[in-house]
Amino acid sequence: MPPKRKRTNAEKARHYLSGGGVLREDSDDELGLEDHPWEFIYGDIQSKDGSQQIVGARMGTFECYVGDTVLLKAPAGNEAWVAMIYDLSEGEIEDEDGDMVTEKKAMMLWFSSEKEIRSKNKRTDFLQNELYITANFDENPLTTINGRARVVSKGVFNKLYPTAKVPRQSKDYGKIFVCRRGANTRTATYTDEFIWEDLYSGRKDLQRLADLVETQTVKSRKRRAVKMRDLDDFVQEDEDASGPTTPRKKRKLASGTPTPSKAKAQTPRKLMTPTRKRIITKKALEFTPLGTRIQSPNQLQASPYQIARSTLHVSAVPHALPCRETEFDMVQSHLEAAITAGTGSCIYISGTPGTGKTATVREVVASLQAAVADEQLDDFYFVEINGMKVTDPHQSYSLLWEALKGDRVSSAHALELLEQEFTTPSPRRVPCVVLMDELDQLVTRNQGVMYNFFNWPQLRHSRLIVLAVANTMDLPERTLSNKISSRLGLTRITFPGYTHTQLMTIIQSRLEGVGAVIVESDAIQFASRKVAAVSGDARRALDICRRAVEIAEQEATDSSASLDPGKENLPPDTPSKTPGRQKPQPQQSVAGIDKRKGIVTIATIRRAINEATSTPLAAYLRALPLSNKLFLSALLARSRRTGITESTLADVADEALRMARTSLSKPVQDFLLTPPPTLVQDEGIADLGADAQATPGKRGRPVAKKELESVARVLGLGAAGRELAEAGIVGLESRCGERVGRIRLGVSDDAVREALREDEESIGLGF
Repeated sequence: MPPKRKRTNAEKARHYLSGGGVLREDSDDELGLEDHPWEFIYGDIQSKDGSQQIVGARMGTFECYVGDTVLLKAPAGNEAWVAMIYDLSEGEIEDEDGDMVTEKKAMMLWFSSEKEIRSKNKRTDFLQNELYITANFDENPLTTINGRARVVSKGVFNKLYPTAKVPRQSKDYGKIFVCRRGANTRTATYTDEFIWEDLYSGRKDLQRLADLVETQTVKSRKRRAVKMRDLDDFVQEDEDASGPTTPRKKRKLASGTPTPSKAKAQTPRKLMTPTRKRIITKKALEFTPLGTRIQSPNQLQASPYQIARSTLHVSAVPHALPCRETEFDMVQSHLEAAITAGTGSCIYISGTPGTGKTATVREVVASLQAAVADEQLDDFYFVEINGMKVTDPHQSYSLLWEALKGDRVSSAHALELLEQEFTTPSPRRVPCVVLMDELDQLVTRNQGVMYNFFNWPQLRHSRLIVLAVANTMDLPERTLSNKISSRLGLTRITFPGYTHTQLMTIIQSRLEGVGAVIVESDAIQFASRKVAAVSGDARRALDICRRAVEIAEQEATDSSASLDPGKENLPPDTPSKTPGRQKPQPQQSVAGIDKRKGIVTIATIRRAINEATSTPLAAYLRALPLSNKLFLSALLARSRRTGITESTLADVADEALRMARTSLSKPVQDFLLTPPPTLVQDEGIADLGADAQATPGKRGRPVAKKELESVARVLGLGAAGRELAEAGIVGLESRCGERVGRIRLGVSDDAVREALREDEESIGLGF
């Protein structure tokens, strides 16, 4: 057998800093190389139910008993955890194939090292091989036992090894530890110093140890009674405000930072090569920056319209999340309980798009991260996996492993590492919160990704908390198999669509900092009711209001340009290198413009809704000339009357003439029923009154009024038909005589009616 390679200082430092276990180089020396099955050792005393009491376990020649201190395998290859066997039992578990198998397991009472206590208030007088006894219990398979350990007091250790170093040749090397205090790793509280031999002498003192730690340490940190974040970055609403409100968040210039543990794990450490040479990292090449122009923020936020457009944008971070206080409390209570208990959990969050699901979850996580920074909550990782941002659902494994360890690996390798991570016992594992957004995009054919992410939280060592967000309430029952939906659990939170009152509150909260009133309250109510009647999507309501503000701003600009015609020919202003030297330009009062044009009314909201809900076809149809709209109306009326989709151009022209004569629309009377002046001059017609029947023209031929109208009408409608045919709206047959050419509609009837139903020019044309 080749000798083991001696580990370098860099490898030792990397392993020691990455885990919380004790460092070992001979992990399986006591258990041997052969994999024997584990067997229980029974005592002479029978239990209350008449069965023999289990007092120990055996694997080959290795034996361990209740009350013994043992080493357990850690995720790192050369690390081990230290624990005491509290009880031995066996039970049935479900294997990878779904079959129930019997497993022998042990209830462990854990020791913790100083590296597991992350608080800044932890003790600094710890010894190199010192451990703290805790009151944390955990069940682990007997296959995780890795050897036997020895715990002594400080005095006994000094007598055995006066130099405080255990020789490598000694059988106690890497297996003897000093314990003189108990500790709670979450709260960083310790018991009084004791002598191990006086406190523990056998398995009968196990409960005594746990009770000592429970009574002399603080079990959990005390949270302040607040609903949401209330640090310096948050200010509460006024107490006299009516109804429940959300604390407001001050804007930050920098993005949020990760939780303290993640920041520390990603901090680069100075390591050295085996030749004792320090690794030098070259600095990036720096370029000399060119002189840049400074643009004053006042120029960007000078107009109330610009402020309103920026605050109404869906990507703008709001001060608060109004109308979601109940859902916020539910998500926070479930998430905080799972983090505090150190257990895995699955929370399914459903709701229609735009109801604040993802924003609420992010706000909850930010609140809990602020509590971690204030040492009011245990540390945790957070990773967001969006199904719309990954090209393959299996990339979720790589994203989760990178969030946990900071290493980038392939999807298949990440799956193997995650399976090993979540099935291996680890008393110091930090809880991980995973936000799986757009869950329906992560469903695969065999549903393997969903099964793994919902099965890992059920494992007793994972401490994985999954927040599954989807747009449908019945996605687990409709799409996922029973094997997966059962693992999702019963913790489900539904986000209902916003009502019109809630939408009004959201929009008004965004417009509070604008200053000038550029949106009428009736317009906000109209937009809210329109959106609430369809979907209750807050994003749609914000988009409509933002577009309405843009329309009002354009109207105000046009009105200002009409007052000062020379201003529109001036070149645009450019930012200056020294904005302080520029003389401030007097701004025109916005209030004066609002009174005329630049204010959002119900008509402005209706116009914005039409633009938001219309298709390119509808927009094209609304922009058609009046003659083209009359042509489409006549074609639809002809098809509806005859029941035949095809008509001739002459029939459509006659139908258009009848509709124009009976229409009360002034544009139709003024422009479509009046012949062109050039035609009147050419034909010599002087009177087109009701009594005039015929008038001799210049060519000596009398021209009837009906004939003149027919000529003008056919020429105009023929041009309209050709324009619509070129656009693909109708299909027109090419014939020598235009009046006999067949024509039919090339788009659906409903699309034309929907586009021109509320058009102002098309009123009275039968749409």
